[in-house]
Amino acid sequence: MTHMTMKVADYILARLSEWGVEHVFGYPGDGINGLLAAWGRAENEPRFIQARHEEMAAFDAVGYAKFSGRLGVCAATSGPGAIHLLNGLYDAKLDHVPVVALVGQTHRSAMGGSYQQEVDLHSLYKDVASDFLETVTVPEQLPNVLDRAIRTAYARRAPTAVIIPADVQELDYTPPTHEFKMVPSSLDRSGWSAVPSSTAVQRAAEVLNAGERVAILVGQGAAGARQEVQRIAETLGAGVAKALLGLDALSDELPYVTGPIGLLGTRPSYEMMRDCDTLLTIGSSFPYAQFLPEFGTARGVQIDLDPHMIGMRYPYEVNLVGDARETLLRLLPLLERKEARDWQEEIIGGVRRWREVMALRAEVSADPVNPEYVARCLDPLLPSDAVLTCDSGSVANWYARHLTMRGEMRASLSGTLATMGCGVPYAIGAKFARPDRPAVALVGDGAMQMNGLAELITVAKYRHEWEDPRLVIGVWNNQDLNQVTWEMRAMGGAPQFRPSQEIPDVSYARFAESLGMTGIRVEKPEQVEQAWRDALSADGPVVVEFLTDPAVPPIPPHATWEQMEATVESIIKGDPDRASMIRQGLKAKVQEFWPHRKKTSDEA
Repeated sequence: MTHMTMKVADYILARLSEWGVEHVFGYPGDGINGLLAAWGRAENEPRFIQARHEEMAAFDAVGYAKFSGRLGVCAATSGPGAIHLLNGLYDAKLDHVPVVALVGQTHRSAMGGSYQQEVDLHSLYKDVASDFLETVTVPEQLPNVLDRAIRTAYARRAPTAVIIPADVQELDYTPPTHEFKMVPSSLDRSGWSAVPSSTAVQRAAEVLNAGERVAILVGQGAAGARQEVQRIAETLGAGVAKALLGLDALSDELPYVTGPIGLLGTRPSYEMMRDCDTLLTIGSSFPYAQFLPEFGTARGVQIDLDPHMIGMRYPYEVNLVGDARETLLRLLPLLERKEARDWQEEIIGGVRRWREVMALRAEVSADPVNPEYVARCLDPLLPSDAVLTCDSGSVANWYARHLTMRGEMRASLSGTLATMGCGVPYAIGAKFARPDRPAVALVGDGAMQMNGLAELITVAKYRHEWEDPRLVIGVWNNQDLNQVTWEMRAMGGAPQFRPSQEIPDVSYARFAESLGMTGIRVEKPEQVEQAWRDALSADGPVVVEFLTDPAVPPIPPHATWEQMEATVESIIKGDPDRASMIRQGLKAKVQEFWPHRKKTSDEA
């Protein structure tokens, strides 16, 4: 198609393809009719993937970007479509994920006329797409506007948005010319690495060499530096805790990896932060300072790629702005190997004890099935190349504490926004990003009712296109919005408020079957392991639902070992006096550490 006959919409799709974009997740509407017609002319290149709702399209794009390392792109019509994208785009913004939104708008001639579906999109999007937001009003603004949206999304790891009025989509494309007031553009962008100054690296080495009890905290920013993090931990005799977004940044098979940190974290992570004398944070913006060392008790070094995010969360002595791997490669030669290993041995012993406690908790009988046992059974069965997604809610506790990352596993959740309803669309995005890998989504029944059920229709629609046919959706069905229920109990000692917390029992398995997929319903503990085995060996998508007990409490990591070992036994086995005593102890623990907690998740 020549420039003369090419419409603006044709040009946009062609330019996306030139940038290597292969999928656009969206939902149609007349505000993007021009784009949809262009997709027809381009024989669906890049591929239009139809979600059931624009929020799901945005989540698909976030999941795709998280698991591919590439740009996620979503598209929606003007007005309601644009509004629906917002939650998914905020998820991208808060978790630092590159996503471009292509959004329709009413005709230019109708703007300002209170016309149908006319919404002030610049005001609506100015926060979520604060890094780059532009409306295309003449063809010559392209390619620059689209190129900048893509470059900025990559460079800032953020969502950006391009608004294209419906009539502009259908204009003939004319490129910018060689004259004033024109902005030419080009496609290419190289890889690049930020590196801190050598004097700053030297200062960091001095701090780390002086420490005797070093704790390392990694987040998703450390994912490209696995070997270097391992080398640094082994040189310094340190333990490594992981923020929830960084769970897949390092293997849990390393004995000194203490697992997650925060309210959904582990006791060994908590103890390591409490007792360390030096903190090294790599690629994490974990926000909860009360789970980091007491101020004044530990010296700190931070490494972060983003100069805007550096130096927060803790009074660090040295703040290194740079890529995690490149920075660690410069730091490692300056570090002295610590001969004393008693600190690391102590950490390893704590990890061993924690695993025993978790196994014990998972084995306790519940009514009808212990939710921890469901996650515990899945763990050894997971393929080492699985892609895992997790929704927000109490299921995030079991995901964080019972699943061990190993091999090539990738895993993510809505870390900072902690939005419900992302588990299934993330998994769909993951299947388009990595069609050769099995995907497993862990979802609570609240999130499944919010978004997951409708999005199973999308799974059914595209199921035959994935090289590895396995997409397993595990649903914890306890008819309770469980995380909030436990927070009400822990924070205020308030009993469950049934009108807000109880949700209907839905047969998720039968819903899956009605779409031609496999559905498995598990009502007894002895069925759990086989159900996971059957789901993971099926030749297509499976929904496996477990009827779980809403009365199993997620224990805060700062509960004592004794409380952890005793809690489930006494609460579930019906010793009300002891249960009450332990509950009071746990409540005091939570309030002591988190007196003004508002958020529903510590996943950052």
